[in-house]
Amino acid sequence: MNDDRDAKVPPADCPVDANAQPPHRLDAPAGADANVAARRRFLKAGLAGGAALGGSVVANAAQASGGALGGSPAAVPDPEQGKRPFYGAHQGGIGDPQQKFSYVAAFDLTTTARADVIALLQGWTLAAARLTQGLTAKPLSLADDQTADSTTPPDSGEALGLGANELTITFGFGPGLFEKDGKDRYGLAARRPAALVDLPRFNGDQLLPAKTGGDLLIQACANDPQVAFHAVRALSRIAYGHAQMRWGQAGFLSGPRGATPRNLMGFKDGTSNPSIRSPEQMNRYVWADDSDADWMNGGAYTVVRRIRITIEHWDQMERGFQEQVFGREKYSGAPLGKQHEFDDIDLNQADKDGNPLIPESAHIRLSHESQNNGAQILRRSYSYNDSTDFYIERWPPWRQETEFDAGLIFIAHQRDPRKGFIPINEKLSKFDMLNQFATHVGSGIFACPPGAREGSYIGASLFEA
Repeated sequence: MNDDRDAKVPPADCPVDANAQPPHRLDAPAGADANVAARRRFLKAGLAGGAALGGSVVANAAQASGGALGGSPAAVPDPEQGKRPFYGAHQGGIGDPQQKFSYVAAFDLTTTARADVIALLQGWTLAAARLTQGLTAKPLSLADDQTADSTTPPDSGEALGLGANELTITFGFGPGLFEKDGKDRYGLAARRPAALVDLPRFNGDQLLPAKTGGDLLIQACANDPQVAFHAVRALSRIAYGHAQMRWGQAGFLSGPRGATPRNLMGFKDGTSNPSIRSPEQMNRYVWADDSDADWMNGGAYTVVRRIRITIEHWDQMERGFQEQVFGREKYSGAPLGKQHEFDDIDLNQADKDGNPLIPESAHIRLSHESQNNGAQILRRSYSYNDSTDFYIERWPPWRQETEFDAGLIFIAHQRDPRKGFIPINEKLSKFDMLNQFATHVGSGIFACPPGAREGSYIGASLFEA
């Protein structure tokens, strides 16, 4: 295998503390002379130096008082505000614990030059490595007042001081990177993995072009919604002139840390996932190898579906019926007939009349690995709530009214979608009782390459083999 992930990129600028607040601009009146400008620079330097000195004094005082000021208990570091590494064998945001918020976006490439695509990925890699460590995408510079006043700020600023919040950034390549409208735009068509198929149209799909497709994918996940949004915003700024956003979607999780989250229908979502703590399961179900495409070894194939839920309709259903739809107890998450969430699913168990305890059209039966040739996918989904709009149901009672535009950003990572998502969803789209309440309105498939190594960039082994 040709592994060129060590291909070099230009060195990053010297990092600065992105969490340090830059001093306020001291704008001189019109016609100010050079002495005024010099005085402004002097004042800036003095403010910055004073802030640094003040920080040192506070730190020393806290240390002298046992780590606290005024007798207050020392602050305990919040694990949700920690940092996750960007560089590594695998990209973050796939096989690691799920954060509370996400912002997912797809981009269409507008450049015709292969070199521009490489430069974009290099820039995104350097920026993502900084952002995941709580820094700004590009270093802030306070060195020259006149220069700083006359150039675009290196960062939009809305996430300053918020920290990393366990931010991960995941990149993916859509089919359009390899070929679009019959054109091999960047000389990559021959390197398109066979597993990166165009998704078929599934029964009941009502896909909106504005929520579907994309040449490049960015998935930002963090424990603060502004941190996740800021990451995509910063990367979008870098893409200006080479790529433009096709769609974006914010999401959130509901549930205590470490517990299976609940979706907007009130059920736990992700109970039957492969264990991210099991290298054997991750290699079997999630991580790709080099049998299809050498540059995808250690990567994963990601399917994103925007699923709108008719919450108003669902909320009128009795709890017993809702549990029949999912095949699980609503409150405990246990499979029907069992007591605990992670109890084994028994698809052969019958009720007193001899009927399957878990109905034939229940969601967990149709998606179970035993019904899909042993296939599993790693679901890392988020709920979304985009206010309200006018909606027409496709199932009885075919209501037409203003409803919540809310549902699920279904995100599934897998080794091969031809053996994972596609056959599973083919069955679900035809027989799942859940279809009465859920409609797929957005879709995308992407090849997420392995992680980058320091000094290299995301996708280097694709472009430089």
